[in-house]
Amino acid sequence: MSVLEIDRLSKSYGSRAALTGTSFEVRAGEIFGFVGSNGAGKTTTMRIVLGVLAGDGGEVRWDGRPIDADLRRRIGYMPEERGLYPRMKVGEQLTYLARLYGMDAATARASMERWTDTLGIAERRDDEVVKLSLGNQQRVQLAAALVHEPELLVLDEPFSGLDPVAVDVMSEVLRERAAAGVPVLFSSHQLELVERLCDRVGIIAAGRMVEVGAIDELRRHEVPRWRVDGEPAAAWAPGLAGVRVLAETGTTTVVELAAGSEQAVLAAALAAGPVREFALERPSLTELYRDVVTASNGTEVPA
Repeated sequence: MSVLEIDRLSKSYGSRAALTGTSFEVRAGEIFGFVGSNGAGKTTTMRIVLGVLAGDGGEVRWDGRPIDADLRRRIGYMPEERGLYPRMKVGEQLTYLARLYGMDAATARASMERWTDTLGIAERRDDEVVKLSLGNQQRVQLAAALVHEPELLVLDEPFSGLDPVAVDVMSEVLRERAAAGVPVLFSSHQLELVERLCDRVGIIAAGRMVEVGAIDELRRHEVPRWRVDGEPAAAWAPGLAGVRVLAETGTTTVVELAAGSEQAVLAAALAAGPVREFALERPSLTELYRDVVTASNGTEVPA
């Protein structure tokens, strides 16, 4: 099965280091979310994968082989800046792009029809790209990345400027491609979407990968935190070993618990009154992102 490996990539622009030993992998059939602030190195990494830029060090491999021109023909790439011919009609353009990748005319036409149908732009096939809304242009750009039936997808901000319906359509397309075994790498500033859609995520800050892993793994606190919705902590927490109260908001208390103390805490809370919720407290990806980027950079950086 195909695996994309990013191995210790480095890249500098003059005296500024854009990437410093960046490493991660995108496995067959998974959706990998690549997140970081503007200038963190996401687009530079993707451009090196595609051969648009040359790295100063490190290597990009696919199935264990360094990526060459032949392998790049099997990649579907969607740049952050739209790369379409504005005065060319949608259907003609997508068919033309499929032919450039080696499809015969009939197969290219059929693929164009499939993806314009799937992405909800079939009725715009005879329109020039420049006459489309920004959201529909984004759909055409994704169709251009898919029309040659690529074996790997690399998408730079594919959800930018889309309305909620279009986001759902694109999300379903990415899930379908991953289910077919295609590795999907995409960058986004929409962290709630990344959290909902991705199997794994990589957080990059100042050219370095600071966290890589499954969402649930990254969201775990080193010391487990629990959310207790019931009586105030003063009614049940004092005297309990291994319990540290972190926050109280209304009827909800967040506590750190030593391993093995969960049942004792729940019993104490129940003895004090009704308990409506007793659950692990895990940070959202947005909270995690802020924490790790702040720790990496020394300042908080917006996604």
